[in-house]
Amino acid sequence: MDRKTSNAGEAEQLEQFERASAKQRELATGGEGDTPPAAAVAAALISVLETDRNGDIFHVASCERDGADITQALRHFLPGADILYMPPWDCLPFDRVWPTRATMGRRISVLQAVAAPPKGPRITVTSVESALQRVPPPSLIDQGFATLQIGQKMDLGALRVLAERTGYVVDDRVDEPGEIAVRGDLVDIFPADRDHPVRVVLGPDGAISELKIYDPITQRSERSLHSVVVGPASELMLQAGNEFDRAAMRTIPLEERLISLYSDLPALFDVAATASVCFLDGLEEIGLARVLDLIEDAWRGRQQVSATAGLAAKRFYLSREEWDNALRDRQCLRLTLPVGRIPKFYHLPRAGREFAAFAEARASSGFSVVVTGEASELRRADRLIERQLGRQMEPVAGWPQILSVKRGSLLKAEFDLTEGFVDPLSRIAVVAAADIFGPSWTANTGSGSGIVEPDLQLGDLVVHEDHGIGVLAAIEQIEAAGLQQDVVKLEYHGGAFLLVPVEEFGRIWRYGSEPEAIALDRLDSEGWKERRQSVVREVDKVANRLVAIAKARSCQSAEMIKPPRADLARFAARFPYAETPDQAAAIRAVMDDLSSGKTMNRLVCGDVGFGKTEVALRACAAAAFCGKQVAIVAPTTVLARQHYETFCRRFAGFDIQAGHLSRVVGSTEARKVKDGLRSGNIAVVVGTHAVAAKGVAFANLGLLVIDEEHRFGAKLKQSLRGLAPCLHTLTMSATPIPRTLQLALAGVQEVSVLNTPPAKRRPVRTILAPFDAGSAKAALLREYRRGGQSFFVVPRIDDIGTVFRQLGRLVPQLLVKIAHGQMKAGELDEIVVRFAAGEGDILLATDIIESGLDIPQANTILVWRADRFGLAQLHQLRGRGQRQTARLCVSADRAR
Repeated sequence: MDRKTSNAGEAEQLEQFERASAKQRELATGGEGDTPPAAAVAAALISVLETDRNGDIFHVASCERDGADITQALRHFLPGADILYMPPWDCLPFDRVWPTRATMGRRISVLQAVAAPPKGPRITVTSVESALQRVPPPSLIDQGFATLQIGQKMDLGALRVLAERTGYVVDDRVDEPGEIAVRGDLVDIFPADRDHPVRVVLGPDGAISELKIYDPITQRSERSLHSVVVGPASELMLQAGNEFDRAAMRTIPLEERLISLYSDLPALFDVAATASVCFLDGLEEIGLARVLDLIEDAWRGRQQVSATAGLAAKRFYLSREEWDNALRDRQCLRLTLPVGRIPKFYHLPRAGREFAAFAEARASSGFSVVVTGEASELRRADRLIERQLGRQMEPVAGWPQILSVKRGSLLKAEFDLTEGFVDPLSRIAVVAAADIFGPSWTANTGSGSGIVEPDLQLGDLVVHEDHGIGVLAAIEQIEAAGLQQDVVKLEYHGGAFLLVPVEEFGRIWRYGSEPEAIALDRLDSEGWKERRQSVVREVDKVANRLVAIAKARSCQSAEMIKPPRADLARFAARFPYAETPDQAAAIRAVMDDLSSGKTMNRLVCGDVGFGKTEVALRACAAAAFCGKQVAIVAPTTVLARQHYETFCRRFAGFDIQAGHLSRVVGSTEARKVKDGLRSGNIAVVVGTHAVAAKGVAFANLGLLVIDEEHRFGAKLKQSLRGLAPCLHTLTMSATPIPRTLQLALAGVQEVSVLNTPPAKRRPVRTILAPFDAGSAKAALLREYRRGGQSFFVVPRIDDIGTVFRQLGRLVPQLLVKIAHGQMKAGELDEIVVRFAAGEGDILLATDIIESGLDIPQANTILVWRADRFGLAQLHQLRGRGQRQTARLCVSADRAR
């Protein structure tokens, strides 16, 4: 790398930064692989685009995630260009579960665009998985699109036929891509390639009078459109006269249906006939071999379980020979990117100073330094640069402007990049805000409180605050005072109707019973009012009792816990991620409780993987730094062991001793822990209910943390709370029991809701289907090939032998570990700990893995006989494993 500097002092400064300690540098780089940063690939593709004679580039990324990140970077770098992303199917090869309509809708939309000549500079990004799949003929795709615009005459029958033929599902409530509802002169449709549904309002003459985007959750109209294009929701598009039962067709893999329906399926390369094809040098072969092996294994699995699997279906995927032939006569570019990575400054003790030193060193050596991020992150970086270097960053927009700026500049750009890079050839260093401050959080677009009302559908029983129980009959639009207004139509006894403006929708609640079992209220009668007053009186009695409980607890004084800020800051700096807003708010609330002089009684409620443990860690650190003892209680020995290791790691170097109590701890070690708690030498103890056993006494217990509180009985929790007088208590759960929720919602127990998912968290795709050995084999092998692990969960210990033998037949090359509650405690603990360390490919277990286990490599979970689990158990199970990768949750039939 060329490091010319203007003077010796600047050269020494750069050299000093490059000689940062090996330990810090290893932590800062985060163990990245050989794949270049997505933003660097995007910058290289822009350079290729400038020299391409057709101005049309087709880039094949090594995997789906790289393709999505490269596309995001390109859209920031070239906002005026046509940037397309062709995703692969979000299901396994030859799976009986078809891709989602949203995925197929986006693919079809991109295919139509790619098949047309480019109108300007165009870059299409896809992945090896997608490039190996054949696609529907472009001539057929065009027939599946329809444009709706204001004033256009609408043939509802024709629209409905087109929608059903192209994969849309007719539903009463439209809230997911690929759904349509026709209700008189009102049509709701969710175009499969869009992010929001559209409401079509027809006038008296049958012409479209309004087109409005609406919120799929509230169903309220938001803004008007002049026109909208509705594209197919499936790659299986039937011609007129081809009648079929789509639900029945979905029992056969989509590959077989497409091959049987279309006589000729082109390759994706054939559709993008004029584009130059790009790969990253060396990564094409790796990605191609990985995906081809997965397809071959899935095909063999399909043949094993289905005698009717047609050989022709395998032609849906390109073979290696077909891949080579498709590229033989094409202009192919294999990019070599000699770029460097940006250190992960947020891992370093003084992240701000390290970043400022890096920026100054690079700028002094003739590099332009570009800081990217959202507006709030750039303001934060601006203040840091001004405070540390006394300089201002200049704003830029787009990669061409960055290239044109004089080298040595400090720049800022409102780009949302996953990570930055250093390009020695163009002498540009791009630093993403995530490199400085940690990965940013992803806002949850749902309810801000995390407590969402149940969905309402037409025909549901509802309760109106003033009029009682009725039926939700329709959502209509009426004219009032010369204005169009959305109203909810409620039906009451005797066929009477009530029109409620959507502005008063908050006064309507769902009533959880079947309409046939309930008598509807009469409008303008006294029956509802009398019943309501009776309920209000009962509620008042309960409220008075709860107020008395809350008052008694508020009068309980406790010693204030105010830890040294420096120690707490050092402890918090060891958290390797950026706090989400909800996490930060919960930590502040806990600290306020501990320092209030009153006993804390707080529930931290959040989905699996949303960061409850970190909130508990901060609370424990605050108490321990003030000389108080802390008890953390978990429902299982395995979870207690994992928490113990986490606490030991986080408290290392703080002169705070931690102990472990559970049935896996030997009697000698347990005696030492109890002696340490009694003497006060041990500040933090992590254990199971053994913490509340006879013989356990504390010298100065100040804080109790109960993890997975729904797994403990009320008597045990009360016993734990009695370990010390005026004890601060923090409980955590993703699925709190009704009693706990009632106390929290009534204000007797404080509550913090973690509703913001961590950065880059991918949604969990849950598939409910009969057990399919072929799909199970493909899912397990796919996880194995990408270096991950899998869970296979059964409801009963008796099922383990059956499933173990079946796994031996399906995936004999994978190492299966077994874990269940009847094992000796030490043996069970050792198996799970070793699996978490990477020993084994599949953990075959009962629901013992439900409670809080964090195994980062485990991305796939299969649940056998899911009908034998409770909803809370399934919710916990589907959240196990890695936070950022989709899981597969399968409901199984009895073993065949």
